Parts: sequence; structure tokens; C-alpha cells
Amino acid sequence: MKYIDYQFKIRLSLFLVLIFSSISFSQTKSLKMATIHKFKVNDINGEIFDMSKLKGKKIMIVNTASKCGLTPQYKKLENLYKEYKSQNFIIIGFPANNFLSQEPGSDEQIAEFCKSNYGVTFPMMSKISVKGDNKHPLYDFLTKKSLNGVIDSSVRWNFQKYLINSEGIVEKVISPWVSPDDSSIVEWIKS
Repeated sequence: MKYIDYQFKIRLSLFLVLIFSSISFSQTKSLKMATIHKFKVNDINGEIFDMSKLKGKKIMIVNTASKCGLTPQYKKLENLYKEYKSQNFIIIGFPANNFLSQEPGSDEQIAEFCKSNYGVTFPMMSKISVKGDNKHPLYDFLTKKSLNGVIDSSVRWNFQKYLINSEGIVEKVISPWVSPDDSSIVEWIKS
């Protein structure tokens, strides 16, 4: 009888070790997957932009538009980028035409507009959709807690900002109407 109890305890122990190891492995795997670094997107010039190259940098992702009342934020975004890019900070712009058709141009037109009107030097990506049925997978990730592991959100308007920490994890969602140089954003960059 003692021999049977002993075998049962060993089997139970092995079973529990396997279960906990499996849970731990899947949690670790999902944490690895919950970063922005897994994405590759097209930049505004048609080249592949690999987000994994941004490991160790704080990232601001912002959906942009050329014909919006908030379009002058480009200037503040560029100033913020110039001031903090040497401190492992980057801004990435994603033109989108989701709000009142305020970004109707082609990638070439958008690039020219940004350069000639605001001197934009931070990386601009190819025009995408940030909401709706054809939402880009990156924005699925940014807006769904089930994918990013942190927060559910919706893109409310042009120039909504997503702050991603140096590990590639979403930390904050900033309203489109908050200026890029707001003290809360600057403090986040410096922290």
C-alpha cells in the first residue's frame, strides 16, 4: 500500500511540475509576443521598416493627417524628436485617412507636404487605416488589450499618440488634443 501511495505522489508531483512549467512557458511566450518589436511596416518611401530595430528606444506612434485642425502638431512633433532623439527616443508617423478624409494624398504627396511645410525628419510610414474593417495589424495591436496585454483603446481622431516603452510595450495612450510637448509626455521621455 505504501508503495502505491509513493508512486501516486511521484506521478502527481511530475504532473504538477509539467502543468506549472507549461503555464510559465506560455505566459513568457505571450509576454514576448506583446511587444511592438514583432512588426514590420512599409515606410513612406516603400521600404520595410523593422520595429525590432527599435529595441531599447522609447517610441511615440502617432496617426497623422495633412488637412486637419491638428496638423500644426507636426511642428511640435519635429521639435520633440530633434530634442530627444539622441536620448533613445523616436517618433513614428502613420498617415491615415480615417477622419473626414483629412489625409487624401498619396505617400509621395504626404512626404512632400511634411518636408516642405514642417521639415519633418522623424520616420513617416506608408498611409494606413487606423480603425474600421481594414485597420492595419499594428493598430489592432495598439488598440486591443488581448494583443498588447495592457490596454484597450480606440483611435479618436488624427494625432492620437501611443507611448511605447523601451521594451516595446504600450504604456500610455495620449489624446489627439494633447500637445506633443505636453509636460506629461516630456516627463515620460526623460524618465
